[in-house]
Amino acid sequence: MYRKNAWKQYDENERAKLNAFAEAYKGYLDASKTEREAAASAEKICAAAGFRDMDALIASGEKLKAGDRVYRKWMNKSFMAFVVGARPLETGMNILGAHIDSPRIDIKQNPVFEDDGLAYLDTHYYGGIKKYQWLAMPLALHGVIVKKDGGVVTVAIGEGEDDPVLCISDLLPHLAQDQMSKTASKFIDAEALNILIASAPDPDEEKDPVKAALLKVLERDYGVGEEDFISAELEAVPAGKSRDMGLDRSMILGYGHDDRVCAYPSLMAVVDHEGTPEHTLCAVLTDKEEIGSMGASGMNSHFFENTVAELSALLGDERELAVRRALQNSRMLSSDVSAGYDPSYSGVFEKKNAAMLNLGVCFNKYTGSRGKSGASDANAEYMGVVRRVMDEAGVCWQTSELGKVDVGGGGTIAWLCAKYAMNVIDCGVPVLSMHAPWEVISKADLWEAYKGYRAFLKL
Repeated sequence: MYRKNAWKQYDENERAKLNAFAEAYKGYLDASKTEREAAASAEKICAAAGFRDMDALIASGEKLKAGDRVYRKWMNKSFMAFVVGARPLETGMNILGAHIDSPRIDIKQNPVFEDDGLAYLDTHYYGGIKKYQWLAMPLALHGVIVKKDGGVVTVAIGEGEDDPVLCISDLLPHLAQDQMSKTASKFIDAEALNILIASAPDPDEEKDPVKAALLKVLERDYGVGEEDFISAELEAVPAGKSRDMGLDRSMILGYGHDDRVCAYPSLMAVVDHEGTPEHTLCAVLTDKEEIGSMGASGMNSHFFENTVAELSALLGDERELAVRRALQNSRMLSSDVSAGYDPSYSGVFEKKNAAMLNLGVCFNKYTGSRGKSGASDANAEYMGVVRRVMDEAGVCWQTSELGKVDVGGGGTIAWLCAKYAMNVIDCGVPVLSMHAPWEVISKADLWEAYKGYRAFLKL
């Protein structure tokens, strides 16, 4: 059961490929701080690689054939890429499925207020976060504001070298005696996660002069009014780029590794596939996983099933049974991260079943919590198949669970795809400080994930 450190097997040539892939991933991560941006980045990658827009083909009535490459962006927040295989679609697909949303701070629909000479944005956090980690750090504002006339204002403030940043203030330690005695979950109330956005008053206004001045800035610089926040999706995320971490540059510190560190190699494994595969290949990058995969752009909706039906129709088969067979006969890796073993917090892990950094891509046969609640729990036969595939391709891989049995747990999109009766197992990259504003991954694990995903697609 010994697993070799992946770095020990690399020669100079493979290290060069690994580093180049890591640099490309960092560029993707920096350009994809929201699910909308991640979907847009995926579209650019696919379009540059010769993939065609499926919706344009549907409108034109053109049919597809083996070897064709198509993509579909759904509601600008989920994305799918396909390479059509030589065998009929109903024989099943090889699917890599990841999510492209990450924990963050969302802006409410009626957010702007002034309190004692300072202007704030009211917020509602998204996903599982430790609220105190988001205090007193530079934040950037990303998203869209949709006006009543349908015009869309794209927002990305805080990433440029000369851009202003925002923050949620914290209490100085000199006055924090009561605060410091609270448990971490009560350290700051969710309704106190107010983002400080302005402090200069409008000299001509008596009531809420700072808010009035801010609204003038918004109208002047972005052409939006206060009411436009009602139809906006604005997300506060950590400001700044991902960075090499460690003096040996073996790791990457960045925002949103969960789950874009799996989304990027999943997409690139499909994009980089050469020739016509035996079975149709698919990368699905979905939204809303961090809040249960609900909503029209989440995996709990029918957007993926509907897209497979459209793909089947483009291939000349409009039978519902063909779509059901295509989904049932598919093989899937739910490309999602696992909790990396951290020696500083060893008490919550069961070490021999923990995901270690640098030991390669990680398989979680089941996730869920406590008594496997909420887990899809992959079949042993399927686990045997993926073991063989990884070993034959020379991929460094490991298995893990998400901590000790009764300590906690978590979920992925695996169970939502298993409902189609397809074989699915979680497979991803170990992450340190998961769900923190800045997370840590190993470049070696990223590279082995890409290698493993490419090997899987040849099934």
